[in-house]
Amino acid sequence: MTDDASSDAPQDAPKPRKLTQEEKRQMKSASRLYAVQALFQMEAAGQGADKVRREFENFRFGAVDEDGTEMAEGNLDLFRRLIDDAVTWQAKIDQATDRALVAKWPIDRIDPVLRALFRAAGAELITPATPPRVVITEFVDVARAFFPEGKEPKFVNAVLDHMARALQPEAF
Repeated sequence: MTDDASSDAPQDAPKPRKLTQEEKRQMKSASRLYAVQALFQMEAAGQGADKVRREFENFRFGAVDEDGTEMAEGNLDLFRRLIDDAVTWQAKIDQATDRALVAKWPIDRIDPVLRALFRAAGAELITPATPPRVVITEFVDVARAFFPEGKEPKFVNAVLDHMARALQPEAF
């Protein structure tokens, strides 16, 4: 027996297919949606980040539900970063959201789904890895998924634009 672990691996194992740019983009979009759902669940059920993260990674990413509908595969790195940053920077994100909202509507008075969305988007806006305009567009699309007939997507666009300009003024 040798110490070389690679000698145990089959030599003819197929190499994983390289993802297209569109597939990578879709995975990131799915991760943003999952992050909003996870943050909502954490708040609504009083569950910790680790427990919810594991649940999503094990039972949502690419899973098939009882109707046979396949859930989208997500980008694990982005999902984990959004959850971790939203928790780590929650006070800063909530302050930025409060400043973007009308004084009579502090963050604790808005819909919990929107609150989770603002926290996930704020987590992505805090780090300059993704251009703020892309973050805004992506999370407006997430808002459309949750509120397809409502005015919420326009509201999300306005709040996130304000937050982005405050958190990353150099990008505008």
